[in-house]
This record gives sequence, C-alpha cells and structure tokens, in this order.
Amino acid sequence: MKTLLIVYHSATGGTRQMAEAAAQAAIDPEITVHLRQAAEACAGDLLGADGYFFATPENLAAMAGVMKDFFDRTYYPALERLNGRPYATLICAGSDGQNATRQLARIATGWRLREIAQPLIVCTHAQTPETILAPKIISARDLDRCAEFGATMAAGLATGIF
Repeated sequence: MKTLLIVYHSATGGTRQMAEAAAQAAIDPEITVHLRQAAEACAGDLLGADGYFFATPENLAAMAGVMKDFFDRTYYPALERLNGRPYATLICAGSDGQNATRQLARIATGWRLREIAQPLIVCTHAQTPETILAPKIISARDLDRCAEFGATMAAGLATGIF
C-alpha cells in the first residue's frame, strides 16, 4: 500500500477545492490518501508518504505564508530522507502563479524530490481587494484537471512508475 500526502492551505476555498479534487481522484485500493492542512501537517506526515501534492494559493506573488511555515517547520527534519520521491504542485493564482511555483520547486529541489508533471496553475484573475478576499469557486473544467492530476499520481504510485 502506497501513501499520497496532499498538503494545502486555503483562505478563500479555491486551493481547498483543487486539493480535494486531486484527493478524491487519487482514491484507489492500492493508495492511502492523506489530505492535510499546512498548519497541521508535520514532518512525520512527509516521512510516512510515498508521494506528494503541495497546494497553495498565490499571495502577493508568492506561496501563502502558512504553506511557507509548513516548509520551515518540516524542511530540516525531512532533509535527506525524501530523496527521489515524486511530487506535483497545485497553485490557485490571482495572476500567473509563477513565483509561488518557483518557491515550491526550490524547496523540492533541496529535498531531492522528483517532479512528475508541470505545476497545475488555476488562475482566478482576482485582482481587486474585493475579488482577492472573496470566496473562490473553481470551475468544473479546472477541477477536472486537478482530478486528472490526482488520478495520474495514484496510478503512478500504485504501479511503481513513481
């Protein structure tokens, strides 16, 4: 049995929807899926998993501070203990999500994780204080993309490809 860990933060619901879509699609008899909020996730969660999704909103052109805190708390306890494990990134962005993607990639490189796909960025185009702070509703098309990501990761873990 393989374990997939999905660590996410979501203040307005968009990233949560994306992470949940990936998690639901990853459910498989060969896979245990753990969906953890970044504020509650710990190094033990990382060490106990065979693959990862890291899901974060883009805040001020960067990953969310709560997600950064997760990495700050777990980076050194997990260093040199995750080498070669697969990961993928989900970003709920108001603009382009590129800097949040770069930040996550640098951390994953330090952990020697193996990226299995290009980051999936869903752009909400929220650019005003009102739209940035408003609850997000991710489109069915974008949730399907997240689900495909989850199913792909699960299949890869179950068959030993990842």
